[in-house]
This record gives sequence, C-alpha cells and structure tokens, in this order.
Amino acid sequence: MKRRTFLAGTILAGATLMSTLLPAVGGIATASAASLTKVTFIQEWPVADGFWIPWILGKEKGFYAQEGIDLDIVAPPTVADTMKFLGTGRANVAFTTVMDIIFAKEQGAPVEAIGRYGNGNNWGIISQQGKTYTVADLKGKSVGIYNDAWTKAQLALMLKSAGLTLNDVQMVTAADDTVPLLLQKRVDVITGITNAEGTEMTTTGKQKPEFLPAIAHGVPNTPIFMLAGNQDWLKANPELAKAFMRATVKSMAYAVNHPDEGVQAFATAYSKAYDPVYIKQQWADTVPLLKPADSKSLAQEAATWQSLLTAIKAEGIVKDPLPADQYFTNQYLP
Repeated sequence: MKRRTFLAGTILAGATLMSTLLPAVGGIATASAASLTKVTFIQEWPVADGFWIPWILGKEKGFYAQEGIDLDIVAPPTVADTMKFLGTGRANVAFTTVMDIIFAKEQGAPVEAIGRYGNGNNWGIISQQGKTYTVADLKGKSVGIYNDAWTKAQLALMLKSAGLTLNDVQMVTAADDTVPLLLQKRVDVITGITNAEGTEMTTTGKQKPEFLPAIAHGVPNTPIFMLAGNQDWLKANPELAKAFMRATVKSMAYAVNHPDEGVQAFATAYSKAYDPVYIKQQWADTVPLLKPADSKSLAQEAATWQSLLTAIKAEGIVKDPLPADQYFTNQYLP
C-alpha cells in the first residue's frame, strides 16, 4: 500500500529517527537509559507519517521506558526493506502491512503478526466530492491505481461483485500518489484508503471525497496494517515482547484520547520537516479506525485471516498459503 510522501524532498535512508528525542516536559519519570533494553522497531515507510503517532507519543510520555524498553524507531531505506530488516533480525518488531507479512512468510521469513492496527479494511474507491459511483458505474471508467498485487486484487474483487473484470476499466498507474491524478481530472476515480488518499483529498483538494468501501463489495474486512515480530526474537524474549505490546496498547489508547498531544509529539520529533495540516487531518481520520484502543482491539482472528488468504489464493497472488494461524499470534497481547 503506497501513500502520499508528504515530507517533500526528505528521504530518511534507514536512519534511526527517534534516538535523540527528549522526554516531554511533565512526562512520566523513567528508568535510566543504561537500565533499558533496546528494541528496534522498523516502520513501513521511508518517511515518517501520522500512523506512527502512538509510539512517538508513547516514547515521549515514557510508556516504553516504564516497561524497561529503549524504543528505537527506524525508517527503512525503501518500502521493500521493512520485512528484510525484520526477517533477518536487524529489527525486532515492525509496523507493516498484512500483505507484506504474507509475502514474507511465503519466502520462509521468520515473521508473524502480533497485533492489528485498525479495526478493518478502509480501502476503496475514492472520487471527487459530489461524484458518486456504484461498482457497476465503473465500467469504462479510468481508475488511478498503485502497481502492487493487492491493490489490483482488491479492485478485481470489487469489480467481480458487479460482474466486471479489470479489463472493463482503464487502469492508470501512479508512481507514488494517486490523488493528483484525480484532482487534475486525469482519471474518474482512484484507489486508496480513507486516512491517506482520503486525507489528502481533504487537505490538498479542499473537498470531502466520496468513498465506495471495498468491504461492501466482496473484499475481506482485514486490517491493512499490522504490528509484527521476528519469531526468533519473540521466542527468545517473550517477556520483552509482552512489555512492548503493553506499552504499545497504552500508547495507542493515550494517543486516541489525546489527539492534539499526538500531533504535537509528531511536530516535536520532526520539527518543520512535515505538513502540519496533513498530519493533523490524517490523525483525525485514523483515530476512529483504532477505537476502542485496547488489547482486545489489537487481537486477531483466524477467520479474518482465512478470508483474506482464500481471496488472494483465488486471485493467484499466493499459490499455496499456510494455515491461517501460522501468520499471527495473540500471545504477547496484555
């Protein structure tokens, strides 16, 4: 899942982003740095985005340090490197996508999901304000897409619900952002998620986009983003993994309940190298997807995974998926 790169000209090529972030004034007192255990947390995107606000704020508030963790938030050199870092043990845990986990497992990488981020699949078809479409209406229309397997699979499943195929639409591939295609009227609709492309339509396009949800038209309701762990590290450090998840659940709940603090923590971490209007709106669009932010909301179900695996196998994305329960575990949740 690609999204708008809103830090113009800023590529943090594998740099450790948070090692110099100081605790906020009034933050919770924490143990000395020497007594903390470093946990390397690789992200899904080379440039910081609003999805990271819970752990940015949680680190600032001292929630990870309270659990004995020195959280090292790291950006990958490219979007393709997140699972490489996790699978090879260069990172202990990751913020990633459900499809990246599936593809990594297909390659034999020792990774598994340890918690979901969001309560469902918020991907779909986005159009300009006032221009609504049904799936059947898409026949003959131009659709801005990203050139990844899951985007095409979701679109194929949606079209199938109306008796259409990918050949019934004109797909226009975006290099890194579908939104300009729509705003410049180069396509009729685009694919995307509510808290990325949808957010950009609001902030850049100055309009409320129309949204046709994929889950209402044959696409599994599987959260797009996941927290994942290196299985070797998890087995060797079960208590540390549980501590990481306790701090993360606490951080997510606090960030959801204190959105302004979350946005401010992001601003503190990244100074002026970000789009404040976009981040504020993106977090506002993300918060409803995380509620209620508690341990139960991060728990995963085999049935949900199975629906996704069945769909992608039918589309030929994965030839021989593993049993659903081999992709995830809930044992580290508080």
